[in-house]
Amino acid sequence: MAENIPQDIREELQKAADLHQRATADYEKCQEFNRLMGELLGRLEDAGCYKTADRVMGILVDCNPKQGTQCDKASRVGDKVKRLQER
Repeated sequence: MAENIPQDIREELQKAADLHQRATADYEKCQEFNRLMGELLGRLEDAGCYKTADRVMGILVDCNPKQGTQCDKASRVGDKVKRLQER
């Protein structure tokens, strides 16, 4: 059975996906993406969308913004974000 993700959370997930595309070479955008995904994780859990929350947690495990360096897991996180959107 598919989860019923509230529309406002769906919109924020889309915003996060768009943000990630611009974040790979921009530390501030990377931090913003990480912060947004952390907030969405809590909202998904509160909404009872545990499968999607687990996927967001998986993204956060790989997303570790570091100032002054290129993201070494950008493509991996990007793939996970893309799969999340396909739901």
